[in-house]
Amino acid sequence: MSIPAGAYQADLPAVPPWLNKGDNAWQMTAATLVGLQSMPGLVILYASIVKKKWAVNSAFMALYAFAAVLICWVLVGYRIAFGDKLLPFWAKGAPALGQKYLTGRARMPETTHYYSDGTTIESPMHEPFYPMAAHVYFHFTFAAITMILLAGSVLARMNIKAWMAFVPLWLIFCYTVGAFSLWGGGFLYHWGVIDYSGGYVIHLSAGISGFTAAYWVGPRLKSDRERFPPNNVLLMLAGAGLLWMGWSGFNGGAPNAANVAAPLAVLNTNISAATSLLVWTTLDVFYFGKPSVIGAVQGMMTGLACVTPGAGVVQAWAAIVMGILAGSIPWYSMMILHKKSTFLQQVDDTLAVFHTHAVAGLLGGLLTGLLAEPSLCNIVLPVTNTKGAFYGGGGGILFLKQIVAALFIIGWNIVATTLILLAIRLFIPLRMSDEQLKIGDDAVHGEEAYALWGDGEKYDPERHGWQGPTSPPQTTTVLTFDL
Repeated sequence: MSIPAGAYQADLPAVPPWLNKGDNAWQMTAATLVGLQSMPGLVILYASIVKKKWAVNSAFMALYAFAAVLICWVLVGYRIAFGDKLLPFWAKGAPALGQKYLTGRARMPETTHYYSDGTTIESPMHEPFYPMAAHVYFHFTFAAITMILLAGSVLARMNIKAWMAFVPLWLIFCYTVGAFSLWGGGFLYHWGVIDYSGGYVIHLSAGISGFTAAYWVGPRLKSDRERFPPNNVLLMLAGAGLLWMGWSGFNGGAPNAANVAAPLAVLNTNISAATSLLVWTTLDVFYFGKPSVIGAVQGMMTGLACVTPGAGVVQAWAAIVMGILAGSIPWYSMMILHKKSTFLQQVDDTLAVFHTHAVAGLLGGLLTGLLAEPSLCNIVLPVTNTKGAFYGGGGGILFLKQIVAALFIIGWNIVATTLILLAIRLFIPLRMSDEQLKIGDDAVHGEEAYALWGDGEKYDPERHGWQGPTSPPQTTTVLTFDL
C-alpha cells in the first residue's frame, strides 16, 4: 500500500486540526472565479465595448489596476481593511506577507468588540476553517474588481499616468474605509448593517467614486461622446459572460464556508441577473422598438449588482423581485432621468457606471433592508435577530440602518475621491491632451488593438509589416471608417 502524499496526512502541519478541506477548496475556487471576472472578464469587456482607438488603453487600465491593487493589498491594504481596529472606520495598516500570519487560521474581525461594560462580547470573532492566505486573496479580488469597475467611468480620456497614481491612493484611502466599516469590524459591521457581498463596499462605492472622478477628469472629445460604438460586440459578450459566471464565486464565497448559504446565494445571483436582463430588454423593445445587446449586458450587470448586498439572506422569490426592480429602476435613471438632468449630462460617465452600479447597488442595499429573511440572517451575520422590515417585529430598523450606511459610503467616496484627484492634479494632468484624445491608443501606448487601417491612414510597410514573398506595394490611402 502506497503512503499518501504529505498533504493528506492529517497529523502533519499541512493539515492542522481546524482546516476543513472543502471550505478551503471552495474559498480558493470562489476567489479564482472573482479574479476571472477582472482578468480576463472586464479586460475583454472594456477593450471591446469602447471605440476601436481606445481598446488598448481601456484594457490596460484594467490590467494595471489588477496588478497594482494586489501589491498594495498585501503590503498594507488588507490589514487596513481587516486588521486591528484603529478608528471606527479604519484599521491599523501592516503587511500581510508573513508566513506565520498567512498559514494561520483566518479570523475576522481581528479586534474583539465588547459592549459598553467592557467585559461582555457583543460580536464574537468569526474563524473560518481555512488559512488567512485564502481570506487575503479572496478579498484582494474584491478590491481589484471595485477599482476596475470605477475605471469604467473615466475610460477614453483619463491620463494613464494619473490613473497609475490614483489606483493605490484610492485603494488605501477610500476602498479600505468601506471594507473595514462594513466587513472588517467597523462601526457599521457591529451596528448590524447588511452588505452580504459588496453592494455598498463595491458597487455603490465604485459608482459614486467613478462619477466623481468623471466630473474632475472632464469629458471625452465631443466627437467621441456623440458616437462611441463598440468595436467588437461579440467579444464584449464574451467578457460579459465571464463577469456573469464569475459572480457565482463573488456571492458564493461570501459566507466564508461551503455551507447552505453559499449555493442559495449562487442561485439567487443568477435568478436576479436573468430577470433583470429580461426586464431591461423588454423595456428597450417597448420604448425603442428593438432589443439592444449592450442594453442586455447593462441589465445583466444591474441584476448582479442589486442582488449582491442580500444574495445569501433573501429567499429565491425575493431575488426575482430584486431582478425586476434592477431591470427597471436603473433603466429609468439611465434612459429617461439622465436625459432630463442637465447635471447628469454634463458629467461624462463613459460606461454609465453610476447607473449600473451606484443606483443598482443602492437599490439592492435598501431592498435587503426590506427582504432579509431572519433564519438566513442568523447563518451569515454577526449580529443576531437581524431581519428585514417585510418580516415585522422591529425589522424596520434594519431599513433605516441600510439608509445610514449608504449615506456614509456616498459621502466618504465623494470627499475622498475628490481630495485624491485634486492632489494628483498638482503634479499630473488628469485628462489627456486633445491631440492624444484625437489619436487614441497609438498616441498613448504606441500600440493599436487591430492590424487594420482606417481613418484616412496610409499604408506604411515599415509600420504595418509585410509578410508576402513579393515586394510590398506602393503606399496607398485607405478608405476612412468610423471605428
